[in-house]
Amino acid sequence: MNRPTSLLLAAVLLTGFSRAEDWPAFRGPHQDGHSEAKGLPIEWSPEKNIVWKADLPGKAWSSPVVAEGRIYLTNAVAISNEENLHDTRTLRVLALEEKTGKILWDKEVFSISDPAATGVHQKNSFASPTPIFENGRIYAHFGHLGTACLDTQGRIIWKTQELSYHPQHGNGGCPAIVDDLLIFNCDAADHPFIAALDKNSGKVRWQVPRETDAQKTFSFSTPAVIEVDAKEQVISAGSNLVQGLNPEDGSELWKVRYDGYSVIPQPIYGHGLIYMATGFNRASALAIKPGHGDITDTNVVWKVDKHAPLTPSLLLSGDDLFMVADNGMVSCLEAETGKVIWEERVAGPCSASPLLAEGRIYIQDENGVGYVIKASRNFEPLARNDLKEKSLASYAVTGNRLLIRTQKALYCVGNP
Repeated sequence: MNRPTSLLLAAVLLTGFSRAEDWPAFRGPHQDGHSEAKGLPIEWSPEKNIVWKADLPGKAWSSPVVAEGRIYLTNAVAISNEENLHDTRTLRVLALEEKTGKILWDKEVFSISDPAATGVHQKNSFASPTPIFENGRIYAHFGHLGTACLDTQGRIIWKTQELSYHPQHGNGGCPAIVDDLLIFNCDAADHPFIAALDKNSGKVRWQVPRETDAQKTFSFSTPAVIEVDAKEQVISAGSNLVQGLNPEDGSELWKVRYDGYSVIPQPIYGHGLIYMATGFNRASALAIKPGHGDITDTNVVWKVDKHAPLTPSLLLSGDDLFMVADNGMVSCLEAETGKVIWEERVAGPCSASPLLAEGRIYIQDENGVGYVIKASRNFEPLARNDLKEKSLASYAVTGNRLLIRTQKALYCVGNP
């Protein structure tokens, strides 16, 4: 990993992620897709290396998180007819036993009448943001539909729908935790903003408008938290604009302007650079050195237009940056220069973000096929694994096992 050791330690202490085998947030302990697990499986199928399978009702594309021997998921279940997008949805949080997949509890948090009235994309769901686990609490975010905090027994500590807004295509991005704040993007169809809730009470601590000249203001990115000069910054990407924000009050530290909307990938950080993709209609990948003020013309270190992802987040491995495009093209770039080392078509259509473990990259496509390749400057495919079920959620890791959410189930995959 390319962050300084002190930064990684600070992140662990900051967020209360106490166990190396836990996977407490979207893309893992450091929200960069890196796993320190040893012995993850390389091959699987519906009949091979399945430790357990838990059937899940409803439709949701949030990823699972793992903490203290349990797996937590959000879900959205139609009251009567799953095919009718206007049917009332019950928005839920579930806890499963890590070893067996047994559902321990299944708690309704919100009930939403006609949730599709504001519009939802066919690839989206009413429970797409991944929850966060910290210090015995589960923070479940449903975008414009509400946010809640539960304890490990499924009791609701607080919930709020105060920050309701008009979305485009539904909800998407996950929150980030900084000290006692839960921070998330609210890039709505109009009047986009970024907000912070008090994680102990759910009260709004600050709310700042996204000052953008974009005609299409909607985006779905998850903020990243980095440390620059011993101070934390929240990296928040939206339409036509990425910003470094002061987490204390949301004030802008710097910004970079670009041309792009419906930004989905979460920014990542390494080598002193922020790596991100700029969204539709055609994504570019950017490497940005944090600074002060408008740094569009001074601090964009490189830009790559070819095969940048619209949906999957980027992945760093040592000095290399890997991109998984939505059409399944995978690129290996020199992280500090943007020089393309190789490009290969690996997968089918992709929405999930890739995973790095033991020098291998795991890629899940929308058809339910998992691909394993070497994280190397020489392209080397290792395996193709078909679960034969639609899948848009990103991987989670528990011990030496993979968790894969499909349209109908959660699979725990491990070596015998």
